[in-house]
Amino acid sequence: MSHDVVIVGGGHNGLAAAAYLGRAGRRVLVLERLDETGGAAVSERPFAGVDVRVSRYAYLVSMMPRELIDELGLDLDLRSRTVSSYTPTHRDGRDTGLLASSHAATTALSMRSLTGTDRAWAQWQAFYADAQQLATRLAPTLLGTLPSKDEARALFSDIPHVWDAFAERPLGEWIESAIDDDLLRGVVLTDGLIGTFAAAGDASLQQNRCFLYHVIGDGTGDWKVPAGGMGAVSGALDQAARKAGAEILTGADVIAIRETTDGAEVTWRDATGDEHVASAPTVLANVAPAVLARLMGDEPPLPKPVGSQLKVNMVLTRLPKLKSGRDPKEAFAGTFHVDEGYAELETAFREAKSGRLPSKPPSELYCHTLTDPSILSAELRTKGYQTLTLFGLHTPDALFAADPKGITAEYLARTIAGFEAHLAEPLLDVIALDQDGQPCIEAKCPLDLEEHLGLPGGNIFHRDLQWPWAESAEEVGTWGVATQYDRVLLCGSGARRGGAVSGIAGRSAAMHLLGRR
Repeated sequence: MSHDVVIVGGGHNGLAAAAYLGRAGRRVLVLERLDETGGAAVSERPFAGVDVRVSRYAYLVSMMPRELIDELGLDLDLRSRTVSSYTPTHRDGRDTGLLASSHAATTALSMRSLTGTDRAWAQWQAFYADAQQLATRLAPTLLGTLPSKDEARALFSDIPHVWDAFAERPLGEWIESAIDDDLLRGVVLTDGLIGTFAAAGDASLQQNRCFLYHVIGDGTGDWKVPAGGMGAVSGALDQAARKAGAEILTGADVIAIRETTDGAEVTWRDATGDEHVASAPTVLANVAPAVLARLMGDEPPLPKPVGSQLKVNMVLTRLPKLKSGRDPKEAFAGTFHVDEGYAELETAFREAKSGRLPSKPPSELYCHTLTDPSILSAELRTKGYQTLTLFGLHTPDALFAADPKGITAEYLARTIAGFEAHLAEPLLDVIALDQDGQPCIEAKCPLDLEEHLGLPGGNIFHRDLQWPWAESAEEVGTWGVATQYDRVLLCGSGARRGGAVSGIAGRSAAMHLLGRR
């Protein structure tokens, strides 16, 4: 059978593109190297004999537009969290913390208790009122062709200070001018550092772009828990693509792409080692630009992508008690920040930049099962089991190169020690054991993501995040998916509006091929 489009990579963006194109009558072939589709957006059972499906790599959903879900008829249950975050700290001789809740009065009271005045709450409100404008005004542009930078700036003509603060100057300057308290500053800054190795004042503004993608999602910036785990998101997209007629092959390892006079040829190898060739007028690459260059026989673009995260999954027999006395079911329902004060984050960056593991690893955790217990078996739910997911910051891939397993184990121990400093009991007291009596805890450094998922440097965004508007005259009015190759387009996180679990890059590639505006 001939195809109109071959999609290299069956991650969630590739599946989104396949669903849109299939619904439009295009003959689509998706080739996925792994044994299942979904890429990083999957649910797996990593602990032998423990019936729990953890979101192993990607955890939460914020960027996926409601329009995409409706257009593809996806059956998804995305649940909001009543607690945004909890940040434990030791201040003025006492163990306390900052609770940011969906209830304004609760957050205001927590900030007053922490700082002694209402100034912090007023500053917090003002800062996030401005941040909300980013979401309200820029989110709608993500579903059309790329505006120019001037057109994007014009959306803020009545509030130019917001545009200047996030698009022209380092995020750190905005935070430092808007908020006094170091702990509150750190909580804000973390949204600019998820998977991104940058300082608050970095002149590249890489941290600004990361911050933008973390607050803009669906016009609200609300991070939601996918019921059934992240695999439910990819599963719904897989189902939509197959229903639309797309052919999806797993265990299909693409080893080369070659442009021809009337299209492109994709060479792939099956599980037995046999090679096959698929051809089509257009190829969509749901792989990182560096991987695409290798498949095309070219040198990968420079600089090399840098991944910067430690990903840890745990299963607990119950949530641990906290020194602050805060109810664990409240503290872990949102994002639980550890050693993420503003000064602590900057110190950790400087240490990692100099080639040393941060002495106080900044990290954040959340408990999926407090919002969605369905990922646990009925037996484990009855016993009160919970999951914890930890995301470590400022861990560039180069730090692990000498001994990935050994250094990961060392840094995991250091990270857990930082977490335990806020606990009223050892974490091992509540860690579940697998069928072999081993603790249910696993850690993945950037090099693990590179090896398993094919992400260069373990970069979860495929490359540095880009602004969601055109940065050249040629890009204006396009979908931001073009490459240097005539017959090959990006449809993954490396596209201009890729990054995070959104499906936007896949939708954009499909819209380009369908001639939509």
